[in-house]
Order: sequence, then C-alpha cells, then structure tokens
Amino acid sequence: MIERYTRPEMGLLWHADQRFGKMMQVEIAVAQVQAGMGIIPARAAKSIAQKSRFNVKRISEIEKETKHDVIAFVSNLAENVGPDGKFIHYGMTSSDVLDTAFSLQVREAGEVLKKSMEALEKSLKSLAVKHAETLCAGRTHGMFAEPTTFGFKMAGFLAEAQRNHKRVKEALENMMICKLSGAVGTYSSQAPRVEAAVAKKLKLKSETIATQVIPRDRHAEMLNSLALLGTGLERLAIELRHLQRSDVAEVTEGFTKGQKGSSAMPHKKNPISAENISGLSRLLRSYAIAGMENVALWHERDISHSSVERVVFPDAFIVADYALNRMSILLDGLDVDKRQMLLNIDRSQGQIFSSHVLLSLIQKGMIREEAYALVQRLCHSLGVGEHLRKKLLESSEVRKLLKPKEIEEIFTGKKHKKSIKEIIKRVTT
Repeated sequence: MIERYTRPEMGLLWHADQRFGKMMQVEIAVAQVQAGMGIIPARAAKSIAQKSRFNVKRISEIEKETKHDVIAFVSNLAENVGPDGKFIHYGMTSSDVLDTAFSLQVREAGEVLKKSMEALEKSLKSLAVKHAETLCAGRTHGMFAEPTTFGFKMAGFLAEAQRNHKRVKEALENMMICKLSGAVGTYSSQAPRVEAAVAKKLKLKSETIATQVIPRDRHAEMLNSLALLGTGLERLAIELRHLQRSDVAEVTEGFTKGQKGSSAMPHKKNPISAENISGLSRLLRSYAIAGMENVALWHERDISHSSVERVVFPDAFIVADYALNRMSILLDGLDVDKRQMLLNIDRSQGQIFSSHVLLSLIQKGMIREEAYALVQRLCHSLGVGEHLRKKLLESSEVRKLLKPKEIEEIFTGKKHKKSIKEIIKRVTT
C-alpha cells in the first residue's frame, strides 16, 4: 500500500524484515521442540536459537540464484549458524514455515486493528449518547420519512461496528494456525506431536487437516471480514456525505486552520474524509474477491495464492486500519447543526409526521383506508409555505375526531423520541 494510506504502527508489521523475523521465530521453535524430543541434537537447537540471523539483502542475493525465497532464507540462517545450520528446517516443507509464520504476522496486525476498531466504537458511542435526543429527519429513498434522532442514527452504526469487530475477531482466531505436516500434509517427515508442541509454544492451534498448505478458506474468511468492516464504514461515510450536502447541511466535517476545500472555489468545505473512506472500502471488497479466488488450489497445492496474498493481506490490513482511524477522526471533529436539523424537519411542511396523524385518526375510530386517503389528500394539497398542522385544524373531518391540543402534540416529535434512549443503551452499556 502507498505511504499516504499507511499508518506507521500497522505498516511496520508488513515489512520484509518482519516476515523473515516471524519465519525465524518458527524455525527456532521447531528446532527447540525437536531437540526436546531427541530428533535433533540439543547442541544444534541451542546454536540455532543463539546464532540465527538474517539479512534481507543477502536473502535477495541467494534468491536470484535459487529462485526460491524460503531456500534463500534458510540458507542465510545456516550461513550464520554454522555447522549446526544443517538442522534448520529439518523435516519441514516451505509452506510449514511460511503459513505458520504468516499466522504470527496476522496476529500482530490484528492487535493493531483491534485498537483502531475500539477507537471507532468509542467515537460512535460518544455521538450516540450526546445526540440521543437531537431530533432530525429520517429519510427513506432519499425522501423525508419520519423523525428520528442523530444519536439513534449513530447507535445503529455503532451496533454494526460491534458486529464487524466480532467478525474480525473470529476470523483472526480461525487464522491462528500452526501447520508442520509436511509436503502434502501427511506428517511423513515429522510426527504430529512436533506440530502440537510447536503450536503450543507459539500459542497457535494445529490445523485439523492440511494439504501442503493451510486451507485458504481461513484466509478468505479473514479478508471477507475486513471487507464487511469496510462496507460498514462506507455505509456510515455515505450517510455523512449526504448530510453534508449544501441542500441538507446537517453536519460538517472538521475544517482546520489553513485548510482549503477547492483550488477554484474558496467557499468549499468538501466531505473529503467520508469520500476517501468510500473509496478505500472498494479496495477492501476487491481483496475479499481475491481471497476467495485463492481457496481453489490445484490438488494438494499450487502457488497461485502466494503472489495474491503478498499484496492483498498487507494492503487489506493497512487500508482497514487507515479507514478506521480516519473515520474516528472525522466523527470526533464532526460539527452537528441541531438548528439545521429542525429547519429540515420544518421543510417537510409537517408531512414527516403524517404516519402519526394516520394512527391518531384510526385510534379515534376512522377506518384505516379512509384515514390514509384523507391524510394523503391533505399532504398532497399543501401549497408553498403551508403546513399540515394548519390543514388538519381546518379539516372538518379531522376536527370531529382530534382536538387542537392532540393535533399540536403530534408535531412535537415526543413520540419519536420516547424509546430512543432505551434502545441506544443496547449498544452503549
């Protein structure tokens, strides 16, 4: 991923030295377990643990000749270990070290991502609680529907964020796999007990049944969980983008001193963060597709997945981490215009309360079809500057059933707010 969208803490985890570092950690753990079981000399395991070193540049030099990065890596370790280096990678195939080390790398990336997901949830929770009773227009099909509150909107996005957090956590757990079962997964060169002991040492789980590689449905699940996380961020981003439109103007992204919105139009305050997040979510969905394409490998394995994973996994974690943090910053600096929200409700000329007018008439004895037709007719007959409240007060049919005080009560929005605080508590406590 380009530097522009890479936060240092996450980006560092995907550098080549981190990848080889995790591979070295696996090789040392395997040697120590093998020595404890009498498979290799104890002296060799001690030497491997103490002397193992790698140099990324040297690995690249060896790979130019071998055309095999794992052989190049193992050869570089052996160069530094000396005679006991022959016991490095003993009984293992390339995917044993690659897949197990990858589990360790993903685990660290998951810890960074966890903090970013928690930060987003904290930001959403703050807005949900603060604006629990901030009345605003609810919209369906982009049109005025019924009143809601801005806090309730944010609580819905918080609930989704919590679900996505759970999905990511479960996907991470399902990727914490140790695989040391050899060339086609039959343990012909290494007993299952070695794998079990190394898995325990590295705080991983043994694969149930592997081929030469850990089955890639686990990896696809991981990328799909990140895609869903991104889709949730985009749903929120689109909501904020719409609310920032000039003709809506209910919220505005933070605008810092010296910031410019347009090179040509000095007045502009564009929803750039929300738009950026919408774009990044498209990348996350594309990575999920690539992950699913990687599941169907030939027979016990091929390497068509390898090139894909070297790109999509670092990028997916980096993009998800960046988008989460950018959204948190956006939310923490969001300007919520309560006055404009009420003005927009008023722009509906009272039609936004039509469903409660309908219910009130039915409760007073009017047949539903007649009540619906009456309210619809009054709404559709509103002229410029007219309000549904006035139409109701002037209607003889309505006056027979509803008192002026009852009509006024409908337009206060109290009924729309009465349950919201309790509902918000479902995700904030």
